[in-house]
Amino acid sequence: MTTIDTLPDGWLGKNNALYQGYLSSTEEWMLFADADIVFHPDAINQAVGYAVKHEVDHLTMLPELISRSSILNSVFATLSIMLMIAMKPWEAKNPKSKASSGIGAFNLVRRTAYEKIGTHVRIKLRPDDDLQLGQLIKKEGLRQDVLAGKGYVCLEWYRNLGELGRGVQKNSFAMAKYSITQAIVNVLNMLLTVALPMPLMFIFGTPVIRTMASVMLIVHIIYMELVPPNKWWYAFMIPFSGFFLAWYFLKASIITVVQGGIYWRDSFYSLDMLKGRG
Repeated sequence: MTTIDTLPDGWLGKNNALYQGYLSSTEEWMLFADADIVFHPDAINQAVGYAVKHEVDHLTMLPELISRSSILNSVFATLSIMLMIAMKPWEAKNPKSKASSGIGAFNLVRRTAYEKIGTHVRIKLRPDDDLQLGQLIKKEGLRQDVLAGKGYVCLEWYRNLGELGRGVQKNSFAMAKYSITQAIVNVLNMLLTVALPMPLMFIFGTPVIRTMASVMLIVHIIYMELVPPNKWWYAFMIPFSGFFLAWYFLKASIITVVQGGIYWRDSFYSLDMLKGRG
Protein backbone atom coordinates (compact mmCIF):
# COMPACT_ATOMS: atom_id res chain seq x y z
CA MET A 1 0.00 0.00 0.00
CA THR A 2 1.24 3.46 -0.94
CA THR A 3 0.77 6.37 1.47
CA ILE A 4 0.71 9.86 -0.07
CA ASP A 5 1.62 12.68 2.29
CA THR A 6 2.04 15.58 -0.12
CA LEU A 7 0.34 16.77 -3.29
CA PRO A 8 2.73 17.82 -6.08
CA ASP A 9 2.13 21.18 -7.74
CA GLY A 10 -0.07 21.01 -10.80
CA TRP A 11 -2.02 17.92 -9.78
CA LEU A 12 -5.53 17.22 -8.52
CA GLY A 13 -5.43 14.96 -5.49
CA LYS A 14 -7.41 12.04 -6.92
CA ASN A 15 -5.53 12.07 -10.21
CA ASN A 16 -2.20 12.04 -8.40
CA ALA A 17 -3.35 9.16 -6.19
CA LEU A 18 -4.32 7.11 -9.27
CA TYR A 19 -0.99 7.89 -10.90
CA GLN A 20 0.95 6.94 -7.76
CA GLY A 21 -0.95 3.66 -7.68
CA TYR A 22 0.26 2.97 -11.20
CA LEU A 23 3.87 3.81 -10.26
CA SER A 24 3.82 1.43 -7.30
CA SER A 25 2.40 -1.50 -9.30
CA THR A 26 3.68 -3.87 -11.96
CA GLU A 27 0.53 -5.80 -12.92
CA GLU A 28 -0.74 -6.00 -16.49
CA TRP A 29 -4.24 -4.82 -15.52
CA MET A 30 -5.09 -1.81 -13.37
CA LEU A 31 -8.48 -0.85 -11.99
CA PHE A 32 -9.14 2.84 -11.37
CA ALA A 33 -12.24 3.14 -9.18
CA ASP A 34 -13.80 5.58 -6.76
CA ALA A 35 -13.45 4.80 -3.06
CA ASP A 36 -17.19 4.46 -2.37
CA ILE A 37 -17.92 1.62 -4.81
CA VAL A 38 -19.38 -1.68 -3.58
CA PHE A 39 -18.17 -4.61 -5.68
CA HIS A 40 -19.66 -8.06 -6.08
CA PRO A 41 -16.97 -10.54 -4.90
CA ASP A 42 -16.58 -11.85 -8.46
CA ALA A 43 -16.86 -8.50 -10.27
CA ILE A 44 -13.16 -7.90 -10.95
CA ASN A 45 -12.49 -11.52 -11.91
CA GLN A 46 -15.39 -11.45 -14.38
CA ALA A 47 -14.29 -8.10 -15.81
CA VAL A 48 -10.69 -9.17 -16.38
CA GLY A 49 -11.89 -12.42 -17.93
CA TYR A 50 -14.15 -10.50 -20.30
CA ALA A 51 -11.40 -8.02 -21.23
CA VAL A 52 -8.90 -10.81 -21.98
CA LYS A 53 -11.42 -12.90 -23.94
CA HIS A 54 -12.53 -9.96 -26.08
CA GLU A 55 -9.03 -8.47 -26.35
CA VAL A 56 -9.96 -4.99 -25.15
CA ASP A 57 -7.54 -2.47 -23.68
CA HIS A 58 -10.06 -0.59 -21.58
CA LEU A 59 -13.25 -1.88 -19.99
CA THR A 60 -15.61 0.33 -18.06
CA MET A 61 -18.83 -0.56 -16.24
CA LEU A 62 -21.95 1.53 -15.77
CA PRO A 63 -22.62 1.26 -12.03
CA GLU A 64 -25.94 0.40 -10.47
CA LEU A 65 -27.00 3.61 -8.71
CA ILE A 66 -28.58 3.13 -5.30
CA SER A 67 -30.54 5.92 -3.66
CA ARG A 68 -33.09 6.19 -0.87
CA SER A 69 -34.62 9.35 -2.39
CA SER A 70 -37.40 8.92 -4.96
CA ILE A 71 -36.97 12.50 -6.21
CA LEU A 72 -33.24 11.97 -6.63
CA ASN A 73 -33.88 8.71 -8.49
CA SER A 74 -36.21 10.51 -10.87
CA VAL A 75 -33.48 13.05 -11.69
CA PHE A 76 -30.97 10.20 -12.11
CA ALA A 77 -33.33 8.67 -14.69
CA THR A 78 -33.30 11.83 -16.81
CA LEU A 79 -29.55 12.35 -16.33
CA SER A 80 -28.93 8.77 -17.43
CA ILE A 81 -30.86 9.35 -20.66
CA MET A 82 -28.88 12.53 -21.32
CA LEU A 83 -25.57 10.77 -20.69
CA MET A 84 -26.54 7.84 -22.89
CA ILE A 85 -27.39 10.19 -25.76
CA ALA A 86 -24.21 12.23 -25.29
CA MET A 87 -21.76 9.37 -24.72
CA LYS A 88 -23.35 6.58 -26.80
CA PRO A 89 -21.63 3.86 -24.74
CA TRP A 90 -22.85 1.15 -27.13
CA GLU A 91 -20.64 2.78 -29.78
CA ALA A 92 -17.48 2.81 -27.64
CA LYS A 93 -16.31 -0.56 -28.99
CA ASN A 94 -16.80 0.53 -32.60
CA PRO A 95 -13.37 1.60 -33.91
CA LYS A 96 -15.03 3.74 -36.60
CA SER A 97 -17.03 5.75 -34.05
CA LYS A 98 -15.68 8.72 -32.10
CA ALA A 99 -17.82 7.72 -29.10
CA SER A 100 -15.86 6.87 -25.96
CA SER A 101 -16.67 6.02 -22.39
CA GLY A 102 -14.95 6.41 -19.05
CA ILE A 103 -16.68 5.88 -15.71
CA GLY A 104 -15.04 6.78 -12.41
CA ALA A 105 -16.71 3.82 -10.72
CA PHE A 106 -14.88 1.28 -12.87
CA ASN A 107 -12.06 1.89 -15.37
CA LEU A 108 -10.15 -1.33 -16.03
CA VAL A 109 -7.10 -0.52 -18.16
CA ARG A 110 -4.33 -2.61 -19.67
CA ARG A 111 -0.98 -1.27 -18.49
CA THR A 112 0.51 -0.91 -21.97
CA ALA A 113 -2.56 1.04 -23.11
CA TYR A 114 -2.37 3.35 -20.09
CA GLU A 115 1.28 4.06 -20.80
CA LYS A 116 0.58 4.62 -24.49
CA ILE A 117 -1.90 7.42 -23.75
CA GLY A 118 0.61 9.13 -21.44
CA THR A 119 -0.92 8.07 -18.09
CA HIS A 120 -2.67 10.53 -15.78
CA VAL A 121 0.17 12.97 -16.42
CA ARG A 122 -1.83 14.12 -19.46
CA ILE A 123 -4.99 14.74 -17.43
CA LYS A 124 -3.54 15.63 -14.06
CA LEU A 125 -5.70 18.75 -13.70
CA ARG A 126 -8.98 17.39 -15.11
CA PRO A 127 -11.82 16.97 -12.57
CA ASP A 128 -13.49 14.80 -15.24
CA ASP A 129 -10.45 12.51 -15.43
CA ASP A 130 -12.59 9.40 -15.96
CA LEU A 131 -14.19 10.78 -19.13
CA GLN A 132 -10.84 12.08 -20.33
CA LEU A 133 -9.22 8.69 -19.80
CA GLY A 134 -11.84 7.09 -22.03
CA GLN A 135 -11.39 9.73 -24.70
CA LEU A 136 -7.60 9.32 -24.77
CA ILE A 137 -7.94 5.55 -25.05
CA LYS A 138 -10.27 5.94 -28.05
CA LYS A 139 -8.15 8.63 -29.75
CA GLU A 140 -5.12 6.35 -29.64
CA GLY A 141 -7.08 3.70 -31.56
CA LEU A 142 -7.11 1.28 -28.64
CA ARG A 143 -9.93 -1.18 -28.03
CA GLN A 144 -12.63 -0.14 -25.59
CA ASP A 145 -15.88 -1.66 -24.32
CA VAL A 146 -18.65 -0.87 -21.86
CA LEU A 147 -20.73 -3.24 -19.73
CA ALA A 148 -23.74 -2.75 -17.48
CA GLY A 149 -22.61 -3.32 -13.91
CA LYS A 150 -25.98 -4.10 -12.33
CA GLY A 151 -25.41 -6.44 -9.41
CA TYR A 152 -21.64 -6.22 -9.78
CA VAL A 153 -20.70 -2.55 -9.36
CA CYS A 154 -22.97 -0.56 -7.03
CA LEU A 155 -22.80 3.02 -5.86
CA GLU A 156 -24.80 5.38 -3.67
CA TRP A 157 -23.72 8.30 -5.84
CA TYR A 158 -25.45 11.07 -3.91
CA ARG A 159 -27.90 11.10 -1.00
CA ASN A 160 -30.01 14.12 -1.98
CA LEU A 161 -30.50 16.78 -4.66
CA GLY A 162 -28.13 19.21 -2.96
CA GLU A 163 -25.25 16.72 -3.11
CA LEU A 164 -26.03 16.00 -6.75
CA GLY A 165 -25.99 19.70 -7.55
CA ARG A 166 -22.60 20.17 -5.91
CA GLY A 167 -21.28 17.14 -7.80
CA VAL A 168 -22.51 18.57 -11.09
CA GLN A 169 -20.81 21.87 -10.28
CA LYS A 170 -17.45 20.12 -9.89
CA ASN A 171 -17.33 18.69 -13.40
CA SER A 172 -19.68 20.68 -15.62
CA PHE A 173 -17.41 23.64 -16.42
CA ALA A 174 -14.52 21.28 -17.11
CA MET A 175 -16.74 19.45 -19.61
CA ALA A 176 -17.22 22.82 -21.34
CA LYS A 177 -13.40 23.09 -21.50
CA TYR A 178 -13.60 26.13 -19.22
CA SER A 179 -15.24 28.15 -21.96
CA ILE A 180 -18.12 30.35 -20.83
CA THR A 181 -19.45 30.35 -24.39
CA GLN A 182 -19.50 26.55 -24.54
CA ALA A 183 -21.05 26.42 -21.06
CA ILE A 184 -23.90 28.71 -22.18
CA VAL A 185 -24.41 26.56 -25.28
CA ASN A 186 -24.62 23.46 -23.06
CA VAL A 187 -27.15 25.11 -20.77
CA LEU A 188 -29.31 26.33 -23.65
CA ASN A 189 -29.19 22.88 -25.23
CA MET A 190 -30.38 21.34 -21.96
CA LEU A 191 -33.23 23.83 -21.68
CA LEU A 192 -34.34 23.51 -25.30
CA THR A 193 -34.15 19.72 -25.53
CA VAL A 194 -35.06 18.54 -22.03
CA ALA A 195 -36.65 21.17 -19.79
CA LEU A 196 -38.86 23.29 -22.05
CA PRO A 197 -40.37 21.24 -24.92
CA MET A 198 -43.27 19.50 -23.16
CA PRO A 199 -44.27 22.40 -20.86
CA LEU A 200 -44.29 24.87 -23.77
CA MET A 201 -46.16 22.46 -26.02
CA PHE A 202 -48.86 21.82 -23.40
CA ILE A 203 -49.23 25.47 -22.30
CA PHE A 204 -48.97 27.36 -25.59
CA GLY A 205 -49.51 24.72 -28.25
CA THR A 206 -52.43 24.25 -30.62
CA PRO A 207 -54.59 21.13 -30.17
CA VAL A 208 -52.37 19.28 -32.65
CA ILE A 209 -49.18 20.28 -30.81
CA ARG A 210 -50.73 19.30 -27.47
CA THR A 211 -51.59 15.92 -28.94
CA MET A 212 -47.96 15.52 -30.02
CA ALA A 213 -46.85 16.45 -26.50
CA SER A 214 -49.21 13.83 -25.07
CA VAL A 215 -47.72 11.20 -27.35
CA MET A 216 -44.21 12.23 -26.24
CA LEU A 217 -45.26 11.94 -22.61
CA ILE A 218 -46.75 8.50 -23.16
CA VAL A 219 -43.52 7.34 -24.83
CA HIS A 220 -41.54 8.63 -21.85
CA ILE A 221 -43.88 6.84 -19.43
CA ILE A 222 -43.50 3.57 -21.34
CA TYR A 223 -39.72 3.94 -21.37
CA MET A 224 -39.55 4.60 -17.63
CA GLU A 225 -41.82 1.64 -16.94
CA LEU A 226 -39.77 -0.72 -19.11
CA VAL A 227 -36.31 0.28 -17.81
CA PRO A 228 -35.88 -0.76 -14.17
CA PRO A 229 -35.46 0.53 -11.52
CA ASN A 230 -37.29 3.57 -12.96
CA LYS A 231 -40.91 4.31 -12.05
CA TRP A 232 -43.54 5.42 -14.57
CA TRP A 233 -44.03 8.79 -12.88
CA TYR A 234 -40.37 9.72 -13.48
CA ALA A 235 -41.55 10.77 -16.95
CA PHE A 236 -43.35 13.76 -15.39
CA MET A 237 -40.08 14.81 -13.71
CA ILE A 238 -38.12 15.22 -16.94
CA PRO A 239 -38.76 19.00 -17.27
CA PHE A 240 -37.86 19.55 -13.61
CA SER A 241 -34.67 17.52 -14.03
CA GLY A 242 -33.73 19.56 -17.09
CA PHE A 243 -34.18 22.86 -15.24
CA PHE A 244 -32.33 21.52 -12.18
CA LEU A 245 -29.30 20.36 -14.16
CA ALA A 246 -29.22 23.46 -16.37
CA TRP A 247 -29.23 25.69 -13.29
CA TYR A 248 -26.29 23.89 -11.70
CA PHE A 249 -24.35 23.82 -14.96
CA LEU A 250 -24.82 27.60 -15.25
CA LYS A 251 -24.10 28.18 -11.57
CA ALA A 252 -20.85 26.19 -11.80
CA SER A 253 -19.67 28.28 -14.74
CA ILE A 254 -20.47 31.61 -13.09
CA ILE A 255 -18.93 30.67 -9.74
CA THR A 256 -15.77 29.33 -11.36
CA VAL A 257 -15.29 32.46 -13.46
CA VAL A 258 -16.06 34.85 -10.55
CA GLN A 259 -13.71 33.15 -8.08
CA GLY A 260 -11.13 32.43 -10.78
CA GLY A 261 -11.03 28.67 -10.29
CA ILE A 262 -12.52 25.75 -8.39
CA TYR A 263 -12.36 24.45 -4.83
CA TRP A 264 -12.03 20.68 -4.64
CA ARG A 265 -11.28 18.68 -1.49
CA ASP A 266 -10.43 21.91 0.36
CA SER A 267 -7.84 22.91 -2.24
CA PHE A 268 -8.13 25.78 -4.71
CA TYR A 269 -7.15 25.41 -8.36
CA SER A 270 -7.00 28.56 -10.48
CA LEU A 271 -8.45 28.69 -13.99
CA ASP A 272 -4.98 29.41 -15.36
CA MET A 273 -3.69 26.24 -13.72
CA LEU A 274 -6.66 24.17 -14.91
CA LYS A 275 -6.15 25.43 -18.46
CA GLY A 276 -2.46 24.54 -18.28
CA ARG A 277 -1.20 28.12 -18.14
CA GLY A 278 -0.18 28.23 -14.52
